[in-house]
Amino acid sequence: MSRNVNINVNYLTRVEGHGNIVVKIKDGKLDECKLEIVESPRFFEAFLRGRSIFEAPHITCRICGICSCGHTLASIQAAEDALGIKPTEQTTLLRKLLLHYEELDSHILHIYLLVAPDLLGVPSFVPLVKSHLNVVKRALKMKRLCNELCDILVGRHVHPISAVIGGFSKLPSTQDLEQMHGKLVELEKDMEDTVELFASLRFPEFERDTEYVGLINDEKEYPLLYGDIGSTDGYRVSKYDYKVVVNEFVVPHASAKRTKWHRESYAVGALARFNLNYEKLHPKAKEAATALNIKPKCINPYLNTVAQIVESVHCIEDAKSIIENIWQKGINYDEIVIPDINQKGAFPLRAGEGVGAVEVPRGLLIHHYECDERGIITGANCVIPTNQNTHNIELDMVDLIPKIMDKSEEEITLALEMLVRAYDPCISCSVHMIDLRID
Repeated sequence: MSRNVNINVNYLTRVEGHGNIVVKIKDGKLDECKLEIVESPRFFEAFLRGRSIFEAPHITCRICGICSCGHTLASIQAAEDALGIKPTEQTTLLRKLLLHYEELDSHILHIYLLVAPDLLGVPSFVPLVKSHLNVVKRALKMKRLCNELCDILVGRHVHPISAVIGGFSKLPSTQDLEQMHGKLVELEKDMEDTVELFASLRFPEFERDTEYVGLINDEKEYPLLYGDIGSTDGYRVSKYDYKVVVNEFVVPHASAKRTKWHRESYAVGALARFNLNYEKLHPKAKEAATALNIKPKCINPYLNTVAQIVESVHCIEDAKSIIENIWQKGINYDEIVIPDINQKGAFPLRAGEGVGAVEVPRGLLIHHYECDERGIITGANCVIPTNQNTHNIELDMVDLIPKIMDKSEEEITLALEMLVRAYDPCISCSVHMIDLRID
């Protein structure tokens, strides 16, 4: 088919950030394909230099309003690593609980508000009020419950208050544990309905094999908070060797860095974690995977959303188990940490270097700090999940476009937008697009 097509997609809806898709087809052949990221630099690493390392979690949680708790936990992990602070078992359990809440909050937002409209044939979440009112009510209820879970544990989801270096400045009461467990039970039923709904919907059929990267460990648990960095190509390195993995580079048409490891690109996120750690999922999550007809190694990027649903089932069940564990042992309130920027000797200061590697909703997040003997940050580096996905998205588009070249303008638009949205990108945390013109 001899067809000339110029596609300029600007301001994609239902993602966070700004970017463009530029595609040129000449005489039926793909001539140009670019995912342009036009966000301005954020400078958070520069903000950190010269500040107390105890301030770092409160500064870096402002990087993202969606993964705020994840940035807090990665920052705390890096800071504690640099200072030689070892978290207690209770602190570790509560941090795992917080990370489950964040995964749930973000996944539900993406599954229902950002992806469901495409699958249900409407241009945004708002028209679903008329066509699928029960779906809208369920989505908003689940989102509210997730926000309330974070409120109880750390004061608020966006810019959490009580998660600090060394532990928590406020610990949950027995009543708090009861409330959180009750809300998770509510979410459990809604998640069953979510699995049933999305099992009935049809996702685009497209596959491109790539390297999937995420945390792995030798423990029985599904790794989100701790682990080495692993690949579906069989590689494994310590988090301290993350630069060997990310190999960051830039392209002229994007302000966001890109990454690659053993192939031209790699992918992080729920689908990567699913492919790497399927066997460690909760049995109910595996049942959901079967119902949703997904199994590893899945190489359809559109099914990242499906992997998020499976993970959400896992997070609910594991969070319930963590609460029951804490409940049985009882909370040790002697572990409350009084926050103080200078700490006044509560924790010993030393010159050091630390790395935090945490799985946030969109994938592997890395914080790397260096500090002097006063605890003042002298160097910082943050590697964001979407930066790691951007090049893979572009290569997906390169592979997809020839397969849909004969489709209508509307179908091409939807396919490209859905592909980008499937990654749940966040480059400001991310990208926007909408205008499509075919000549």
